Amino acid sequence: MAGSLNKVLLIGRLGADPEIKQMVNGKSVARLSLATSQSWKDKTTGEKKEKTEWHRIVVFNDGLVNVVQQYLKKGAQIYVEGQIATRKWKDEQSGQDKYSTEIVIQGYNSSLTMLGGGNTGGGIQNDNTQGPANNFEDSPQTSNDMDDEIPF
Repeated sequence: MAGSLNKVLLIGRLGADPEIKQMVNGKSVARLSLATSQSWKDKTTGEKKEKTEWHRIVVFNDGLVNVVQQYLKKGAQIYVEGQIATRKWKDEQSGQDKYSTEIVIQGYNSSLTMLGGGNTGGGIQNDNTQGPANNFEDSPQTSNDMDDEIPF
């Protein structure tokens, strides 16, 4: 469909260490839990309020998965660009259909950059805005890596 765009940009902190899994096709996938927060002052009470949203981030590129595993830890601040995807799967215990909505980091138009604070330093992304020492390409893939059997 011409004239549509599926692009997500988030800056947040990891709520847990990355989870690395092997898919049925033998490739690795990294799963991240990213928190984004906003805070404000309640006009009537003067009380400070905060709301946190949690996002599931899935990284499919093997090179990026290795770097995520090596350098990212709980509390790390990251910037991600990806696409939102909803995946349907069947719960093995109940037999019911389940759905997972996640931000997918895959292909040439996705990136993950480590920001200051937490256990980070440098960047992981697909463009050349940072030096080559901190730049790892997330190359396009022709297979559909979302066909793994592991629900999360």
